[in-house]
This record gives sequence, structure tokens and C-alpha cells, in this order.
Amino acid sequence: MLKRFTAWLFLFASLVTLSFAAEENQNACKGDAAKWQPLFNGKDLTGWKHVGPGGDTVEDGLIRTHGGMGLLYWTGGPIGNCMIHVVFKMRDENDNSGVFIRREEWMPVHYGFEVQIDNHPETSKEDEYHSTGMLYSLTKPLAKAWKPGPEWNTMDITLDGSRTVVMLNGVKVTDYKEGDPVPERKFDFEPQRGPRPNFGYFGLQNHSDNDIVFFKEVAIKPLKK
Repeated sequence: MLKRFTAWLFLFASLVTLSFAAEENQNACKGDAAKWQPLFNGKDLTGWKHVGPGGDTVEDGLIRTHGGMGLLYWTGGPIGNCMIHVVFKMRDENDNSGVFIRREEWMPVHYGFEVQIDNHPETSKEDEYHSTGMLYSLTKPLAKAWKPGPEWNTMDITLDGSRTVVMLNGVKVTDYKEGDPVPERKFDFEPQRGPRPNFGYFGLQNHSDNDIVFFKEVAIKPLKK
């Protein structure tokens, strides 16, 4: 029995290793780990696709959100073991948007993680688990580092295996790994609980006609090995 169990464990570990290697080979985050790869050219939305209501345009070299709720996602492929660099600003003192990560391409947004953009969730009767830099409704802020609109904010998201770290304006605000405890869902619109893929698509949310957010830079680079 012990030999059979040991053999089963070896087979399972081998399958996991092969599966991870296959995903890594499909990882669209490649290149020099010391250099950012820009994904937005400042002119148009080449390489991006919008799904859902609303849309996005390029104005004065910036991506501008319109209406919602929809998602502008990068079509280059799933990414993992990667850093995502996003520079954004709100049109008003506070507006709502987000950066979706770890998504299957055609799955609804509540099956990925949303790195939230919303400095004042209390105005929507939500709590700090729904504030800028959080994995929406899942993590509690380690610090408050957001800047109000129309100041620019820099968000750096690290996807390290199943761990997700968010730096906002140089301050770590989120550090979450798969299996960490999360609160129960409070609202129907909150994401489903459960595991997310290590390699997935990412995109930028357009939230509503009253929430206008501009994105100046979007870039990725692989983690140093």
C-alpha cells in the first residue's frame, strides 16, 4: 500500500510539473527581466480587445474609459511569473476602475482577480476590502497609498506563482497567496471565491459613465529567475 501511495504521489507531482511547464511555455510575458515591455503605444489600441458594454478610446496619448461595465484586455496571451506596470489617473477626485488579472480569456470577470481602483468605496456602502490596490473584496489594505484625481498613480502588480503583490506609488498595499483566508461574499456583484490560474489574461475595466479613468502606461516584464 505504501509503495502504491508513493508511486501515486510521484505521478501526481510529475503531472503538476508537466502542467506548469506547459503553461510556462505559453506564458506571453517574455523577454529581458530588466526591461519593461510597453503594451500601449500611445496612439491606438493595437493588441487590445474590448468586451462588454461601454468602451475605450485613445485621447491625447491616453487610454480613456467610457461607460461600462466592460473590459479592455490585452490579446497577447496569458501571463504569469510576471510584473504588470500601470500608470493611471482619475478624471475626478474619485472614480472607479480596476486591473483584472489571472483570468481565463472568455470567463466572466468575477472568476479572475480585480486589483481595484476606487479611493472611496464607502460612498458605495463598501468597505476597505474594496479600495484602491486591493484584490477586490478579498484583501485588506496593508497601507493607504492612493492619490486623488487628477494626480497620477503608479501600480505595480507582481504575479509570482500563486502569489499576488501590489505596490501602489512605491508602497506595498496587498500581498496575497492562494489559500490565504478571505471574507465571505457580502454582495452579489463580488467575485466568486476559489482558486485562480497562475497564468491568465489581464485587462483594464471601464466602470460607468460617471467613472472616467485614464491610463498612460501599461507594460510587463518577466520576473528575474
